[in-house]
Amino acid sequence: MKQKDMLTVEIAGIKMKTPVMTGSGTFGFGEEYADFLDLNEIGAIVVKGTTLLPRSGNPGVRIAETPSGMLNCIGLENPGVDYFLSDILPRIKQYRAPIIVNMSGSSVEEYGVLAKRLDVDGVAAVELNISCPNVREGGIAFGTNRDSATAVVREVKANTKKPVIVKLSPNVTDIVDMALAVEAAGADAISMINTLIGMAIDIKTQRPILGNVIGGLSGPAVKPVALRMVWQVSQAVKIPIIGMGGIASSEDAIEFLLAGASAVAVGTANFVNPAIAKEVADGIQEYLKDHQLSNVKELVGQLKVNK
Repeated sequence: MKQKDMLTVEIAGIKMKTPVMTGSGTFGFGEEYADFLDLNEIGAIVVKGTTLLPRSGNPGVRIAETPSGMLNCIGLENPGVDYFLSDILPRIKQYRAPIIVNMSGSSVEEYGVLAKRLDVDGVAAVELNISCPNVREGGIAFGTNRDSATAVVREVKANTKKPVIVKLSPNVTDIVDMALAVEAAGADAISMINTLIGMAIDIKTQRPILGNVIGGLSGPAVKPVALRMVWQVSQAVKIPIIGMGGIASSEDAIEFLLAGASAVAVGTANFVNPAIAKEVADGIQEYLKDHQLSNVKELVGQLKVNK
C-alpha cells in the first residue's frame, strides 16, 4: 500500500483521506479554520449543530474553563438549515473533505424534516445530535431514552439516503444498550461521546458561572470515560464507531483506535491548536510506519486485554 493510502478509511460508505475528523461545535462550518490548515487534508468536516429554524443560543456566560477541559452551554446557536443550504454549503462543498452535518430537532418529526432537507449534493452524511431536549416529551433528552432515540433514527432513515451517524450521550446508565438500540434502528455508524453534564460555581457571587447553570464538559478531562465507553461499545456493535472525547494528540487518537474506533474526531483541542486535526493525522502515520503497518485499519480494535 502506498504511503499516501496509509491513513485512508471508509466509514459507512464515506471515503476519508485520514481517520481524523473535526468534532461538531468546535470547528464552525470549517471555513473559519481555513487560514490555519488545508481543509482538503483532513478526514471530514463535521459542521456545527444545525436546526430547522435559526437559533440565537443561550443568554449569559456560555463557556467556562475547568481543570483539563471546558464547560459550554452555547444552546445550538446557528443560522438555521435554510441559510446553511443557500449560503454556507455552496462554499464549503468545494473542499475535498466530506461534509457531515450535525443536526438537532425538538421532536421526532422535526428530525425527519431536517433529514429530508439535508438530503442534497454536497452533504456526505448526517450526524444526529440526540442529546438535546425532546420538547414534546417534557424535556427528556432523546439520547437518554431508548425509545426516543430509536424513534429518531427510524424517522431520519425514512427521510434520507445519506449515511446516518448517531452521536451518543454519555449521560446514560448503559451506553452499550443505547448503542445496540440505535444500531437495531438502522444507524450506519456511531460517534461517541457527546459531552458529560457538569457545572461551575463562582464562590464570590455564590452564583453559577454559566448562564444556563449546567453545561457540557469536554476536553482531556473526559478522555478516560470516552475511551472506556468506546471500548465497551466496540465489543457489542457491528457498525463503525467514531471515537471522540478529549483527543489532543496523536497518542490520544491511537488509544481510541486500539479501543475499537474506526475513526476519531478532534473537538475542544481545536480551540487550543487550530491545526490539530492535521497534526494528529501526521502522528498516526508516523506510528504506523514505526510499527510496520500498511493501513490504519490494522490498528482498530487491537487492544490487548488479559483475560
